[in-house]
Amino acid sequence: MTVVPPYLIEALERHPSPRVRRAAERTRATVIRHERLPVAPAERAAPRPHPRRRLVYDSERTRALPGRLLRSEGERRCGDADADRAYDMAGHTLEFYAAVFKRDSIDARGMHVISSVHFGERYQNASWNGAQMIYGDGDGEVFNSFTSCLDVAAHELAHGIVQADAGILYEGESGALCESIADVFGSLVKQWVLRQTVAEADWVVGAGIYRPGINGVGLRSLAAPGSAYDDPVLGGRDPQPSHMRDFVESGAGTNVVHLNSGIPNHAFYRFARALGGSAWRTAGHVWYAAVRSGLRRDCGFRAFATATVEAAGSHGNHAVESARVAWHDVGITVRASSCRS
Repeated sequence: MTVVPPYLIEALERHPSPRVRRAAERTRATVIRHERLPVAPAERAAPRPHPRRRLVYDSERTRALPGRLLRSEGERRCGDADADRAYDMAGHTLEFYAAVFKRDSIDARGMHVISSVHFGERYQNASWNGAQMIYGDGDGEVFNSFTSCLDVAAHELAHGIVQADAGILYEGESGALCESIADVFGSLVKQWVLRQTVAEADWVVGAGIYRPGINGVGLRSLAAPGSAYDDPVLGGRDPQPSHMRDFVESGAGTNVVHLNSGIPNHAFYRFARALGGSAWRTAGHVWYAAVRSGLRRDCGFRAFATATVEAAGSHGNHAVESARVAWHDVGITVRASSCRS
């Protein structure tokens, strides 16, 4: 699971700079083995007998994982800017889940959060491999280091939460839902750290990831899918749809999951806007409850929409109606059927 979609990497393989082209070729050729969470679902009931710990390693521009340990929980800054940022971003993310949802780490029972920086040679991505975070340095012409954006880190760590709580299949519509949930919680972590209201937030995932000269505000926009960038070196205009009428039926592998995630992304944005205030409060709690409600592994947009409307019931009629309207506005009508297994 990577934050930069394959279609952007493919576009960079045609970049005029040989360095960017080679970096894109290496990035696309890199296959990161997906690991399982260290604890099986049946074992999650009891908390682990150790404190929360962050561990940051240096892959030293190889593909070795985790690499050489640079910093552990409670230690002073190590002087490697990427390692220190990765440490801080993991901390912010863990603090968000603890404060807002009373959740103990990614697996809800105190797992260590492992990060590896300087992965590969100018690797143009950040990834969650099922057990740890992986950060590339970027190519230095199009992408900055992938430790430069809190919401990028929080997006990838949210994949671990979906993995632990729902196990949704990463393919087709359910895969797009996985990407959307990660975008939503990545954005919420950033808003919580900055103490931004719904109206103050930029609703952009990856703001600051581009080097100067790139015409783009980030990787994706929840407020206006399809508007995050418009630059020939990135393949032109952001192709994300915001409505089911533009749903992409087929495509090359994970391109579809990154494209269609714009639809539930926009539904969350519209829901949060309707409620106002701080998005991590009611809107975030509704989405979090839906993720934990017992979703089928192949849960699609309509089924997840149903789960959010049901979860909104705990927050009153206004929240229920706002959720229904938000989904209706992206082309999804919530019916009485349930997405629970």
